[in-house]
Amino acid sequence: MERFLGRQVKRIDAKGRVSIPAPFRAVLAAERFDGLFCLRSLTHPAVDAGGAALLASIETTLARHDPFSTEHTELAALLFGQGDGPTLDTEGRMVMPDWIREATGITTEVLFVGLGTRFQMWAPEHFAAQEARARATVSRLLGTPVGENGR
Repeated sequence: MERFLGRQVKRIDAKGRVSIPAPFRAVLAAERFDGLFCLRSLTHPAVDAGGAALLASIETTLARHDPFSTEHTELAALLFGQGDGPTLDTEGRMVMPDWIREATGITTEVLFVGLGTRFQMWAPEHFAAQEARARATVSRLLGTPVGENGR
């Protein structure tokens, strides 16, 4: 299975478009997913995005709850009801929707961060604090310091 790996910063052009990184588009193509599925992160000032694997993860999460329960309805409203499927043009660009800009603080650049079965879009200036929190969490989980270079 293909995975979303690495990170890249891309500039939003004068027409409000941003190019999805080529390796990320390759994962979507391998999943035979036409386009992109985006939703506001439930825990960060970021947007989760992906294709078939992301949708399968959401469906697995929802399947743990009775489909008529309050929990299922509330999760579905956030995970599917607030989701969006922006189209990609032939060059792999998407128009950056206002809701993404508002949810993330993205203005002129987008940081794409691979998370395996999905990726996130961040305002680059907001990701540094998240990365520091992640390093602290990993250090605590491993019981060893995780330095700036990942060691």
